[in-house]
Amino acid sequence: MKKTIFFIMVITVLSKILGFLREIVLAYFYGASAVSDAYLISITIPTVIFAFVGTALATSYIPLYTSIEKEKGEKEALRFSNNLINFLLLFCFLIAGAGFVFAQPIVKVFASGFTGETLRLAVFFTRVSIVAVFFMGLTYIFRSYLQIKNDFISPALIGFPYNVIVIASIVLSVRVDLVFLPVGLVLAIASQFLFVMPFACKKGYRYQFIMDKSDPQVRKVIYLALPVILGTSVTQINTLVDRTLASGIAVGGISALNYANQLSTFIHGIFVMSLSTVMYPMIARMVVEKNIEGLKKTLGEAVNGIGLIVVPITVGTMLFAAPIVQLLFGRGAFDIRAAGLTSSALFFYAIGILGTAMLEILSKTFYAMQDTKTPMTNAVIAVVVNIVLNIILSRFLGIGGLALATSISALLGALLLFMSLRRKIGPLGIMNMATTFIKVVLASAVMGMAAKGAYNFILPQAGSNFALLAAVLAGGLVYSLVIYFMRIREVQVLVGAVKERLGSYF
Repeated sequence: MKKTIFFIMVITVLSKILGFLREIVLAYFYGASAVSDAYLISITIPTVIFAFVGTALATSYIPLYTSIEKEKGEKEALRFSNNLINFLLLFCFLIAGAGFVFAQPIVKVFASGFTGETLRLAVFFTRVSIVAVFFMGLTYIFRSYLQIKNDFISPALIGFPYNVIVIASIVLSVRVDLVFLPVGLVLAIASQFLFVMPFACKKGYRYQFIMDKSDPQVRKVIYLALPVILGTSVTQINTLVDRTLASGIAVGGISALNYANQLSTFIHGIFVMSLSTVMYPMIARMVVEKNIEGLKKTLGEAVNGIGLIVVPITVGTMLFAAPIVQLLFGRGAFDIRAAGLTSSALFFYAIGILGTAMLEILSKTFYAMQDTKTPMTNAVIAVVVNIVLNIILSRFLGIGGLALATSISALLGALLLFMSLRRKIGPLGIMNMATTFIKVVLASAVMGMAAKGAYNFILPQAGSNFALLAAVLAGGLVYSLVIYFMRIREVQVLVGAVKERLGSYF
């Protein structure tokens, strides 16, 4: 498991770096402008429309496939898979048709502040990009299928073709025609499906046309998926409200939120998604085997491990939001105004990184237990809080207020889920988690002071970029030393494993 997680993290790091290059290219050519706003909305619409369905299907698919395969064999599990895929394609056809016909009112819902040329571009881009829902749906299913078959590496690689194609399409849009922006997006999403399909076939998947609406397993998918759909859809309302308000706060506001969000989710994508991807099928098997103690142990290790990584990065991101943004995006059409908007959003997004990470792990735990209603209920509460805070905080902090509202709602949602899980399966070793968390916070505070000191010392002599690099190195070294001497169990286990591995070589 640890080896697999490590490889996935390496792949994710490389994929995220390429993803950052994608955002840098977009910022270089379009900055925070009407075109970038329209393009990002055209990405958001099919993603938001389909994300709740795709997430729900993938979430319910893994435990159900595992259960069917154990009880009835692989042949029946494949039949269930094909039946689900065919119903999914029919649904995608309906979604794509509705998205094309009603593109303008949909855009107005997602970005009520759009007018004139920005609105025209967003509608045109959306009518093209909505085709991507077909490939999104299939990718969700086949990625989950591969994870069930213990192939976690192949699904992790889909970011590479996606990012390469999107980068190429941005460059072509500047040099040839803007149509390459949405067309490139569709091709990029299609490439993800085309990439995973051969690996799924290699693992035993064979397509068969089956549309059996009386299949009890399909009905069970719908039963399990509906709460996830509702929970995910209300979560997507966060995105809707954020971007609607951002479109009215400032030109380029949507773009600034996107750039900042890409940065804040970097760590989430690398560490948390890598961990949850491997953990979810494993927890699903523990649930089927009724191994609750094993589930608790795995969850505790995951929570402590996430805290060790996420908390110091949160501190560092808040301290150096402005230099980070300047380093990554400060060139081309990305001007001082865009940098200010993005830095403000990044600072406040950073506060909620831990909450977002915990939500991912805790939600997957409930889904593995085939309890999709609890995450939905807690998501509704968190979203209501987010909407209220969005309206209030945006008046005082502008774009930053939208980010802060998102962070507070994420932290609240994680707390509610943790309390619900404790009521469901009993004590979770809260004292051990709390002790580790306090140690990590103290170590992160020391790290922050060391990093800020190094930055301020080097800045006058070498400039912002070099000072930021020195601050990261100094902070990382100090944090590593502090957590080692604090004797945190997870750290001691890791150090012991490294020593053992090195000992085998010498």
